[in-house]
Amino acid sequence: MKARVALLLALALNACTPSSSGHVSRAIPIADSSLPPVKVFGTGYHAGPVRANNDLALDFIELSFKLESGRELPVFTRFEGPVSVTVIGDQPPSLQHDLTRLLKRLRSEARIDITEVSGPRANITINAVPRKEIRKLLPQAACFVAPNVSTLEEYRKARNTKKTNWAQLRKRERLAIFLPNDVSPQEVRDCLHEELAQSLGPLNDLYRLPDSVFNDDNVHTVLTGFDMLMLRTYYSPKLYNGMSRGQVAATLPHILREINPRGELTAANFATRTPIQWKRAIESALGPASSRGERKAGAAEALRIATAMGWQDQRRAFAHYAMGRVLQRENPAQAQQHYSSAKKFYAATPGTHLHQAYVATQLSAFAISQGAGAQALQLIAPHVETARLNENAALLSTLLLLRAEALDLENRPSEAQAVRMDSLGWARYGFGSDWAVRAKLREIASLNPLKG
Repeated sequence: MKARVALLLALALNACTPSSSGHVSRAIPIADSSLPPVKVFGTGYHAGPVRANNDLALDFIELSFKLESGRELPVFTRFEGPVSVTVIGDQPPSLQHDLTRLLKRLRSEARIDITEVSGPRANITINAVPRKEIRKLLPQAACFVAPNVSTLEEYRKARNTKKTNWAQLRKRERLAIFLPNDVSPQEVRDCLHEELAQSLGPLNDLYRLPDSVFNDDNVHTVLTGFDMLMLRTYYSPKLYNGMSRGQVAATLPHILREINPRGELTAANFATRTPIQWKRAIESALGPASSRGERKAGAAEALRIATAMGWQDQRRAFAHYAMGRVLQRENPAQAQQHYSSAKKFYAATPGTHLHQAYVATQLSAFAISQGAGAQALQLIAPHVETARLNENAALLSTLLLLRAEALDLENRPSEAQAVRMDSLGWARYGFGSDWAVRAKLREIASLNPLKG
């Protein structure tokens, strides 16, 4: 079992110009609603990593020969030959659109021979099931993937046996992905991307990766250029099932030199590993089951470890962000100091534009609550296109709604209303039901001191 765990990172809150990047959107019908049609992303742009091949090789080994628990995997495994995918269960309306796009990207960017089939049996079976069925099996999981099964009933019978033990796997032939079918379209898509990627490739997550879905911070929600490079490496003809860690490590320089030549010209960084204690502290700080005291203690411990390790990268920033989240209600001013620190460390770390957009929602929300509309507009401006390029509708709609409130503060009501209307289609994709979208509208409007 490999699960996507939902940390409480996502938006605590929890005029827009058209994209000039070739990134387009269109609407799809998802349930009756009095709100504007749901918007979905069309073509996108996902730049590859600008990192040394030496660093990429180290990332690949750690992603591929360990589970998140820290347990070592004895051999390399993947699918051999063409890979088939099918969907069973009560499929939500948005899933087919997002699956078609993802499979196309996997074929073109990762060079994997993967296709969707209509039969009940395939190498990878995507099960669309109610969220409560997933939570019965794994209370903290948003979704998960398991080897050697195709259905939920099969998994229930084989759970906790050698059959579904990743460490016992010697080749991949049949896997099942379990996605919730009663959540927002974005949450369904996010699960699809991460679990399909881990069905095909790496089974570990690394907090040191700033530009990957293989990171439990859940900032990236669609496969990035880094992820596609890792998957393309996975399916190089130079690798095969049963290879040892040493054999793969010896082969990687030849693969990466061929598929990522610019990585040969980049200086290695040799990022330090992330201690398990830091990971546990972050889980306490942001985990949905933690008490308030546990969250505060966890965030403080994460900051202590990050400082002691001398980190200046996104992990130090993330610890400050977590502390800001913990302090937000009881001490908003102190929370802002931590968000500002997070912004500083993210700005100094390549590949963290999306992280900076999340921080901007917190800083601009506070500015709006203080009546500082112009400041909020300045904070928001650089990040709207970032959210769009990274296909994060929840973040995009939140930034637009914050922009609308800031425009109201600046006495620009017609612009504010236009931006607010533009946000709603994205909000329906990002947050789902009408009540969730309206709750988000009320939540952000309540920040505005002019509205009491």
